[in-house]
Parts: sequence; structure tokens; C-alpha cells
Amino acid sequence: MSKAYDKVKLARANNRPVGRDFIDNIFSGFFELHGDRRFADDAAICAGVAYLGKRPVTVIAIDKGRSTRERMLHNFGAPNPEGYRKALRLMKQAEKFHRPVICFVDTSGAYCGIEAEERGQGQAIAENLVTLMGLKTPVISVLTGEGGSGGALALAVADEVWMLENAIYSVISPEGCASILWKDAAKAAEAAESLHLTAADALELEVADRVIPETDLGKEPFYEALRRELGEKLDELSALSEKELTDRRYARFRALGTKQLIGE
Repeated sequence: MSKAYDKVKLARANNRPVGRDFIDNIFSGFFELHGDRRFADDAAICAGVAYLGKRPVTVIAIDKGRSTRERMLHNFGAPNPEGYRKALRLMKQAEKFHRPVICFVDTSGAYCGIEAEERGQGQAIAENLVTLMGLKTPVISVLTGEGGSGGALALAVADEVWMLENAIYSVISPEGCASILWKDAAKAAEAAESLHLTAADALELEVADRVIPETDLGKEPFYEALRRELGEKLDELSALSEKELTDRRYARFRALGTKQLIGE
């Protein structure tokens, strides 16, 4: 088994914290907001306002759920267009009230059912990408498990992109990649190595800015350290002017792809 595919299995493990765990253990006074004002509420994305210490923030988290019933309710963490539009609504609200935005991302990808396409899945994701690029408030995104394709990127165009040690970030799942390239999903482990999807890979390629160790994952010391690091980074980002903030974010993403993989 490849080391990369070992990471994939860890990122998908049932015992990893889900989105709501990060909200409940890092923030206080969380007030959940619902709906996209167009179609419905999407339980795959849990979002609202909260306090990080004494700082009001907007929190957006993809939540897979834990039990079978919860996972079905949350569509196994695969958001529909209304989920991304709910996130978009809260991002714009955060900008209006000068609240930083913190996203927690854990999805195999946006839901690809016919009904999602009928309701404009691609457009919903694209609108998030455009809005995040120019959002005039600090944005931090933390990949906590799977970071799959545009479904993850829709919440990860941020000033800072962090990944947990065993999280993954990729344009496609290893199984999907293997099915396309070799017509054989059983070659997923080989595909995982080729995709350079681990947190260490993302840090090397400057796709991620920080890798968070998983020592005490899910325990109070882990959440306390993450709470402190988020606060410190928001202090730094909040000191920038709106123009400095958006220019810095734009430059960050324009630079992606300029760093060559070692040996290629």
C-alpha cells in the first residue's frame, strides 16, 4: 500500500472530528444560520456566527455527520448548490459587518446528482470562487479531512490555507483518477502517489501554508492550540488594509503552479 493512500484512508476515517466538532470546541456562542434564500437549507454545510475568544467571526464548516442517520442527513458531506449559496450569503454578510471568515473543509466533492446540476452546481461553486477572491475581510480555510475538487475549493480561496497532518487535497479522488487513467479503480493507491495529494505535498507546492500536527486530535489540547493559532493569524491579517488583503490573496493564487515538483 502506498504511503499517500494510507493518508487517504486516514482522511476518511470514521473517528476523525467532523465540522461541528471544530465549531463546538473552538468557538463560543455559535448561532447557526440557515438557507440560501432561493431553494432550501443544506445540512452538508453548517454555518453561522460565533466568537473566537472575544472576536466575532463567521464560521462555515462542511459536516459529514457521524451516525448513519446523520450522514444521510448531511449527504455524507457532499454539498448541494444551496449549501454553497448559503455559504456565499454568509461570506457577503461577514464582509458587510467586518467579520473574518473561518472555513473547515471536509468533502469528497460537491454532490454530482442530476438535481444538483439542474439547480446550478457549477455556477454556485464559481460564484464562491469569484467572491472569495475579492472578499474584503480575512479568510482562513482549514482542510480537516478530505479536500475534494471544486467542492473543497469553493470554501478554500483564502488568505491562509491550513491542512491537518493527515488531510488530503486533490482535483479528484484516487479511485476516480484510476478509473479515468487506467479504467481500473483498483489502482487507486498508484493514483494517490501521482496526485501529490498529501498535506506534505501541498505544503511543498505552496498550495497549503501550514500543516497542523494531529497530536491529541479531537482532544482539548488540540482544539486549544488551533484556537490560539487562528486568533494569532487573524490578528496579523486584520492589521492589513482591504486593498493589501485582497492584493495579497490574489498574488497567492496567481503564484500557484509556478513551483516545479522535485524531479520533474
